[in-house]
Amino acid sequence: MKKVDHIGIAVHSIDEALPYYIETLGLPLLKVEEVQSEQVKVAFLDAGNLKLELLEPLSESSAIHGFLEKKGPGMHHIAFGVESIQARLNDLKDNGVRLIQEQPKVGAGGALVAFIHPKSSHGVLYELCEKQSEAKN
Repeated sequence: MKKVDHIGIAVHSIDEALPYYIETLGLPLLKVEEVQSEQVKVAFLDAGNLKLELLEPLSESSAIHGFLEKKGPGMHHIAFGVESIQARLNDLKDNGVRLIQEQPKVGAGGALVAFIHPKSSHGVLYELCEKQSEAKN
């Protein structure tokens, strides 16, 4: 694990949540995009040494929709930046860690991502995130 890349926060509406993060907390908005494969809209904010990722469901089939229904708005996951996501996933699996995805998929910003099941990580959902060459930071 290189560093904490971002913290994911589930929200019902990015448009309603952004004023708090931008105006009240003073965090700069970096970008907003939709990740159709996950049925989420995401907004990244610069929080200094890491980013905050606001996650809004685009449909009822989104995992974020289910999270909001079950737990309400709040912290969803912590993402660690890694250099070789597949090697890291293989290592975790070899060590008995339960994974949600054994193969990475494309997430926001074109990064390769995969999640560690919270049952293997003391109730915390962790994401592994490998930025593609030009997007690394």
